[in-house]
Amino acid sequence: MLDQLDKEFAFGRQSLDVRAYRQELLSSNIANADTPGYKARDVDFSSALSSALKQSGASGATGQATGNAAPLALAQPAGVTSGMSMATTQAGHMAGNAKLIPTGGPSDNYGQLAYRIPQQPALDGNTVDLDSERVQFADNSLHYESQMTAITGDIKSMLAAITSGS
Repeated sequence: MLDQLDKEFAFGRQSLDVRAYRQELLSSNIANADTPGYKARDVDFSSALSSALKQSGASGATGQATGNAAPLALAQPAGVTSGMSMATTQAGHMAGNAKLIPTGGPSDNYGQLAYRIPQQPALDGNTVDLDSERVQFADNSLHYESQMTAITGDIKSMLAAITSGS
């Protein structure tokens, strides 16, 4: 019985996890808009959701990942580095190898993290376009809220059906 409920909510749960992870990436891009050499990162939501659903075994998902946002311009995978490393001058400094891991699981569950191709590159090597990032952030927030509303409605419908029979 509970496994059927888990399968029913798998799409919504994975969708919210991917949206939350994408929100972290977009907020990181906005926060580093003035950092020289920072490369804006993002993940393609539809491919990330489909790979997360495949990994969780939720083949019976009733929803489909569609959106009105234009496909993201993605370049090389985030695993490719440009040879930059952080220098530590004191024993108490961080090593610089920390990874962003979302609460829903490791980032590998959410598809291939990639750099965004800048529309207008900056001289300092920063690829963050604040206008684009803010639009993507607002769009992602709106989709997250609507998904939460849909899941809440499904739960309320199930509760109403359960309590009406008693």
